[in-house]
Amino acid sequence: MAGRKNVAVVAALMLCMALAALDSTIVSTAVPQIVGELGGFSVFSWLFSGYLLAVTVTLPLYGKLSDTLGRKPVLITGCALFLAGSLLCATAWNMGALIAFRVIQGLGGGAIQGTVQTLAADLYPLKERPRIQAKLSTVWATSSVLGPALGGILASTAGWRWIFLINLPIGAVALFFVVRHLHEPRREAAARLRVDWAGALAVFAAGGVLLTWLVQGGVAWAWASVPSVALLGTGLALVGAVVVIERRAERRWSEATSSPGRWWETGEPILPGWVWRRRTIAAVNLALAALGLLMVAPTTFLPTYAQSVLGLSPTAAGFVLSVMTLSWPVSAALSQHVYRRIGFRDTAALGITVALAVLVAFPLLPFPGAVWQPTLLSLLLGAALGLFQLPLIVGVQSTVGWAERGTATASVLFYRQIGQTVGAALFGAVANGVVSARLGSGADLDSVVRDSGTDSVRRAVDAAVDSVYIGAACAAALALLLLLTLAPRRFPVLDPLADVRPGEKSSDAQLPHQQHSPRSLENERRTD
Repeated sequence: MAGRKNVAVVAALMLCMALAALDSTIVSTAVPQIVGELGGFSVFSWLFSGYLLAVTVTLPLYGKLSDTLGRKPVLITGCALFLAGSLLCATAWNMGALIAFRVIQGLGGGAIQGTVQTLAADLYPLKERPRIQAKLSTVWATSSVLGPALGGILASTAGWRWIFLINLPIGAVALFFVVRHLHEPRREAAARLRVDWAGALAVFAAGGVLLTWLVQGGVAWAWASVPSVALLGTGLALVGAVVVIERRAERRWSEATSSPGRWWETGEPILPGWVWRRRTIAAVNLALAALGLLMVAPTTFLPTYAQSVLGLSPTAAGFVLSVMTLSWPVSAALSQHVYRRIGFRDTAALGITVALAVLVAFPLLPFPGAVWQPTLLSLLLGAALGLFQLPLIVGVQSTVGWAERGTATASVLFYRQIGQTVGAALFGAVANGVVSARLGSGADLDSVVRDSGTDSVRRAVDAAVDSVYIGAACAAALALLLLLTLAPRRFPVLDPLADVRPGEKSSDAQLPHQQHSPRSLENERRTD
């Protein structure tokens, strides 16, 4: 599928992406109205945490399912779950029910995020992928920024339930386009491997417990408390169980595939070992985890800095952040002109080097400073990260065939989400520690922001955000180090003709300086 035939499908993908992005932020400004009607102020944070947990822990499962069953059924299922969760959220009668229905939304959101990114690689040849990925990045960025404003408008006019009801017509249109216009070649029944459900359950349980520990630690309970230690211990034990189950599944699958007529009796692992045995994918997994870590600084703490230190209104503070979402997709779309010359790894290394310089520059800004200064840095950071992230995603997708692309794409998105969750917990603790040291024990960032206005509070917030940006700079330096030491300089891009499915023609761009030789690809997969 190419050219004009893809227009309806691309429109559907963009609508799906908009839904997933909106619901990650649209609830934030409606919390007062929701709590006022339903109560449950002590647990309202789970409106965000529950959605995040469900999206993150289901990404590997949906990636494997899309490789096994095809992209279309997974995306349809994800959209259906998301819309069902939205309708249920609009009918919630108390906070517990709303949180549970947000989890259902997240189960659909995980399918949407991973499958949309995978389909972008399926639909477009290598030379055109930056264009579609840039469109999806623009949709994600715009929806994320508009989400809080739209949520506030709907909550104060039509009522907070319309935050979820608005998803229904948009999702219905997207679902219609997917069902009608997305056509995949029919796969033979013999190609449909069984799913490793034991591994899927173990991954879900381990991810859920550890992410709960990270999200709620230092908030619902102290880090050194009994609940925190118990969750951490349980999570680590479940990680050990995941390793055992997945290794056993991989061994059984390998044995079954070598026995004619028996290979369907077992399922390939949800987290297959080849994801980490291939240098390219392993390096990108770690680099994008570092990206998720550093992204917490601008997305979470820059608006706080703009309001509390610079004295801006919430709308103006949102603009300081939103300029990053303007430069990011533009840079991503133009990145192909760079990586076609110097390669995927070196393009990403260039982007993260610029990002490192920007993050280091932030703590050097004068106090209180002018608005244009953090705005300019935000603009430069978006451009740098667009040059960093997109070449890595496109590069990984280009090193695998269709049957592995969903798993590989879900893998890099999964570790980016993990990095973001770890960053939120880590940098939140750093910021609170700095504020407490400046203003006395018992003070934290949330409490002082509500009472900001005095010079001492403004300086404490400034110091806290500076510390977070220093931590983000360390994450950027780590990403650069990982790329230079682990990632191959030339990604082993598959011969496009080797990835053609029945009835399709390949038009992938030939990248002579990056195409693999049989020896290079053999070395990349030598331990598979």
